[in-house]
Amino acid sequence: MNRSGTSRAESSRPGTSRFPALRRAARREWGPLFTTVRTGLHDHGVRALALTLTAVALTATVQLVQNQAWGYGPVQSLGAVRAEDPLWLALLRTPLSLFVPALDLPVWGALAQILLVFGIAEVCLGRWRTLAIAYVATLAGTLYARVGIALGPDAFLGLPASDAQVVDTGPSAAVVGLAVYVCHAYRAWFTGSLVVVAMVVEVLVKDNLAGREHLASIAAALVVCAVRSGSGGGGRAAVRACRRAAAGPGRGRRR
Repeated sequence: MNRSGTSRAESSRPGTSRFPALRRAARREWGPLFTTVRTGLHDHGVRALALTLTAVALTATVQLVQNQAWGYGPVQSLGAVRAEDPLWLALLRTPLSLFVPALDLPVWGALAQILLVFGIAEVCLGRWRTLAIAYVATLAGTLYARVGIALGPDAFLGLPASDAQVVDTGPSAAVVGLAVYVCHAYRAWFTGSLVVVAMVVEVLVKDNLAGREHLASIAAALVVCAVRSGSGGGGRAAVRACRRAAAGPGRGRRR
């Protein structure tokens, strides 16, 4: 059989990729992340997702309670953050606000986001770092709302006074911040850029407080990433090891 016939036969074999460049790009982008998640779940099982499953259950419970006549008031008093609230009260409510989904959006979307992003972050970053980044991202959105309203609608990054009565975004700011942080930590540049672009487009299409707070959470996550990289705690060696493991056995050195 000639060479061209052999090439066609090899390309038609099951499991042979017709898009090797795309496959290599996907392996570079998600290989270290996938390897870390797979290893963590294999070694620790469902325990690796303890925080994530707790967050999903808590968010679902809060959603169920706040849709009851008797539950709406307590949820608002304990977990609803508005810019018009005193700062000390907003800070007290912020931890629970991570798990208070928006009433005007389907809760399954919030639960899916938490399960996916919190789950990946918990396995890759650890439980406490995940919780810390989520809180920082949420707090950044909360504080930005106050600054934006103080600047006024005519200023750059300013907000109208009516936004002072709007409830903060809830878990979505934490999800966005965590997504950007994990992508930076594992050098998933394309995915991280997609997240940022999507949030910018969101603001351009529908400019509201939630979209602005998402951008604030991204900014906070990038600041943490910069501090982390500057302190030399990037964990690049671990990422390179995961990348080599994800690439599989190589061809070997030529002798």
